Amino acid sequence: MLRLSHYLHTLLHPAPLPPARRPAGPVVIWNLLRRCNLTCQHCYATSADRDFAGELSLDELYAVMEDLKACGVSVLILSGGEPLLHPAIHQLGQRAKAMGFYVGLSSNGTLVDAANVGRIAETGYDYVGVSLDGIGTTHDRFRRLAGAYDRSLAAIRLLRDAGMKVGVRYTMTEGNAHDLPALLQLVADEGIDKFYFSHLNYAGRGNKHRDGDARHQRTRWALDLLIDAALGHVRAGRQKDFVTGNNDADAVYLLQWARRRYPLQADALAARLQQWGGNASGVGVANIDNLGNVHPDTMWWKVSLGNVRQRPFSAIWADAANPLLAGLRQRPRPVAGRCGACRHLAICNGNTRIRAWELSGDFWQADPGCYLHDAEIGVPDGAYPLPALSPWQRPQALLSEVQS
Repeated sequence: MLRLSHYLHTLLHPAPLPPARRPAGPVVIWNLLRRCNLTCQHCYATSADRDFAGELSLDELYAVMEDLKACGVSVLILSGGEPLLHPAIHQLGQRAKAMGFYVGLSSNGTLVDAANVGRIAETGYDYVGVSLDGIGTTHDRFRRLAGAYDRSLAAIRLLRDAGMKVGVRYTMTEGNAHDLPALLQLVADEGIDKFYFSHLNYAGRGNKHRDGDARHQRTRWALDLLIDAALGHVRAGRQKDFVTGNNDADAVYLLQWARRRYPLQADALAARLQQWGGNASGVGVANIDNLGNVHPDTMWWKVSLGNVRQRPFSAIWADAANPLLAGLRQRPRPVAGRCGACRHLAICNGNTRIRAWELSGDFWQADPGCYLHDAEIGVPDGAYPLPALSPWQRPQALLSEVQS
């Protein structure tokens, strides 16, 4: 995740580079259940409005929380499906807060109303993120529910008015990019604390709809809008947090923007971005799904590193013998093709490996989501053509090797 507002603030208010922070444990995004009242077009968990067999019991969830705390995890993001459908969501949130975790809630917002917002606020979540895929009917179309936008926007207002830090999460595709300017205006008008811009990742239903991914020129247009909006709030001294995720090429794009606009600060920004380190899958980010399977992040549900019913998370995460984890933690990562030749590898860390895998069957091939021009990354023009966004069959032998 790239903290866009933070880095823009350093351009306007230069300061010495602080020592690198190395948290003891990763941020854990925890899919407590897979059930959801929506069937969103790009859902990485392929959720549905039904119960799924084999999900962790309350006692098992509590045991995992104890292990996470013991191995240095300090941030928990409770997700789903729709986490508000979990019968013990409030107990889990309160227990996590009592244990000292930073606790976020990732919701679609449609189940938040005047009757339960007080209970949500009492839980003490540090942050609640609500997904919006556009304005009005655009959002409803992606969420496959008429009226979903009105309900989610009402939830944002209720959570905000209850004193909670609330943010909007937005995944851009060709089908909803036209609503980005209006969403940015909504964030300003409604006093929303955070805007998380996610690029489409090829997981779950998102992989089935990858031919609708935003084209590279559209992505560049979107980054320009985001930078301008975030910079305006930074200049005005407003505490709004603009971040991007699922495409670490954003950091390189920001650096090139800074070299044009703030050339005297650009080298310092480059140092900060190298210290940040780019893609954190399998390093600073982990995922536990509803069945207890551990993944390098939320987009890797087809690849399990182990299950917390068989081994504690702490043991799974520390397993240096796992070939995927070893590769993700190598610096530089063993990426090939266009990513391997890129002069900015130290900043983006090879970008998102799941997109490369879904298109090529190789974890270490070039990420097709990189929208930077060849000249911008220092490779000969056209030397590394990217694969088309066409369907393919994943080699089962590779899947077995990673899971062994």
